[in-house]
Amino acid sequence: MAYRRTPAVQERLDAQRARLLEAATTAVATHGYAGCSIATVAKNAGVGTGTLYRHFDGKGELFAEVFQSVCSREVSAARDAGDSARILEGNHRSAVSASVRTFAERAMRAPVLAYALLVEPVDPLVDEQRLMFRESFRDCLATAIRSAVDTGEIPPQDATLSAACIVGAIGEALILPLRSGTTDPAAIDAILAFTLRSLGSFDDTHA
Repeated sequence: MAYRRTPAVQERLDAQRARLLEAATTAVATHGYAGCSIATVAKNAGVGTGTLYRHFDGKGELFAEVFQSVCSREVSAARDAGDSARILEGNHRSAVSASVRTFAERAMRAPVLAYALLVEPVDPLVDEQRLMFRESFRDCLATAIRSAVDTGEIPPQDATLSAACIVGAIGEALILPLRSGTTDPAAIDAILAFTLRSLGSFDDTHA
């Protein structure tokens, strides 16, 4: 007869897994991906390395789940900021602006974590989550850009391609500030100005 976990056992295992993910998230936010080790994560979670390996096959699988969780949180924050701005200001360009500003500001508040998410060399499993993150953020911006085109706020354009270009530009612009750990409000303003210029306006097309 196959062994069935009791609710108490499953609850204990779930709590262990949650502690491991929390410890891994803290580790990558403090030391970056390269500075994290399985032994350190297990120790900080209050378990042995053997227990960690009962939950995850290795560092790649563990941090892939960490990246998935953190990236989902960051995209949600950017989307929520865009939705709030659209409702408050009554237009979709403001939604793009708010999403971009929120993403950049949150990245600069956690530079080590953001650098790891965006550019640090990682395990292939983690890199797959990074690509999914970029796609999710792109789609978040593309939705607002497409709506801005539909309402006549900006010229017709491929919303997905425009969003992909903006996401790429944001990543490139943030690399040096994040690597040095500096906080530069002017960089955020410059990123936002670039974003709005890249979307264009009907005034520009009629000049």
